[in-house]
Amino acid sequence: MKPFMDDNFLLGSQTAKDLYHKYAVKMPIIDYHCHLSPADIANDRKFKNITEVWLAGDHYKWRAMRANGVDEKFCTGDASDEEKFLKWAETVPATLRNPLYHWTHLELRRYFGIDELLGPDNAREIFKRTTEMLQTNQYSVRNLLRKMNVEVVCTTDDPVDDLRHHRKIREDGFEIKVLPTWRADKAMAVDDPYAYNIYIDKLQEVADHPVSTFMDLLEALMKRHDYFAEMGCRLSDHGLETFYYEEYDHEEIEVIFSKIRGGKSLTEEEKLKFRSAMLVELAVMDHEKGWTQQFHIGAIRNNNSRRFDQLGPDTGYDSIGDSRMAAAMSKLFDRLDGLDQLAKTIVYNLNPSMNEVIVTMAYNFNDGKVPGKMQFGSGWWFLDQKTGMEAQINTLSQLGLLSKFVGMLTDSRSFLSFPRHEYFRRILCNLLGEDMENGELPGDMEMVGGMVQDICYRNAKGYFGFQEREKN
Repeated sequence: MKPFMDDNFLLGSQTAKDLYHKYAVKMPIIDYHCHLSPADIANDRKFKNITEVWLAGDHYKWRAMRANGVDEKFCTGDASDEEKFLKWAETVPATLRNPLYHWTHLELRRYFGIDELLGPDNAREIFKRTTEMLQTNQYSVRNLLRKMNVEVVCTTDDPVDDLRHHRKIREDGFEIKVLPTWRADKAMAVDDPYAYNIYIDKLQEVADHPVSTFMDLLEALMKRHDYFAEMGCRLSDHGLETFYYEEYDHEEIEVIFSKIRGGKSLTEEEKLKFRSAMLVELAVMDHEKGWTQQFHIGAIRNNNSRRFDQLGPDTGYDSIGDSRMAAAMSKLFDRLDGLDQLAKTIVYNLNPSMNEVIVTMAYNFNDGKVPGKMQFGSGWWFLDQKTGMEAQINTLSQLGLLSKFVGMLTDSRSFLSFPRHEYFRRILCNLLGEDMENGELPGDMEMVGGMVQDICYRNAKGYFGFQEREKN
């Protein structure tokens, strides 16, 4: 029986061990998509205890706790931080074979040097020990990033955000790049006219540009887009249930925008046309600046309406969707490609049954100008676990070019999530090592090891243009 989570965790052969320890482990981390708080980085926050840094906002853990019969007050409620941690520790043994079990112990080891298995018996002692560590300067947010060899962090930001925290981080001379990512989902969220108009009023205020027409909207968004670019933004992101595309003309969109700006509800067809127009226009903005556009596709969000009313979004009541997407994806990318305005693109899929659909459709639009222009993104959300990562890697390998893949990201709100990069790297090295052992790949360690380093670091650095910025 192998020891649990030793230095060769997830590495099933000597070749896999060599690939990981000689090539992967030393590579810096480029976390090009996450939901970390730029305010926490700007203020170099120190957390009061492990619950603050580990459980607050972590809907993965909340889902597991609820499934283990833990009352909501210990998840999102008013229980004390220690009580919440004790309930999480009580849940951890029940998560065997869930990635949470691996992540929990990787994070305890990599950040705190704790090798014990977390459970009810040692929970109070571990809470006390980690709390003491977190009170020291070594465990401030910036030092947590340094500890994990992070080189770049890209946060997720709304067009109306003032980005003052990003500015402070840059002015402080912090050596780790912390860059904004443009996420304009609210600018196309037209289901609720009242909420939408509140948002548009805010947009026109921060852009200092009146928004009465659709063209006004685009001009206001462009002003914010320019500002994000000045602040170092290199990526946009869309969180969509599916791809949207319906034929439209600009006169129609002006009428639709006028209708919702007047507080009237749109028909389903009008919503589809408006979202289609917005996706095209936002994509054109990205292309003009050389940004990469990201599409997170396939979630059905806020399924539990009772809990949504009580707790709001992003609290653990989302799931995998089963929407059809190939035709709309084809039409959207084809329109942009026909205009020669299709930006570098990453598509993250949440439904594993759609893996082959996504990668084959995306690869229709590589143009031979940018290596790896169209990317099938890493295992996301419910799929950022061993089986999901292996499926994503295998599908990309068989239907595309794994060698051009830009690798892993955390997609996390926690500053303790960076061992997910290690988890991915071990899985990648194990797959490649197994192929080398089986004679399915050449036994050339320098060649395969070089590809590992490309996927872990170098591809992302070049693809997103981080290398070029460092020279300026």
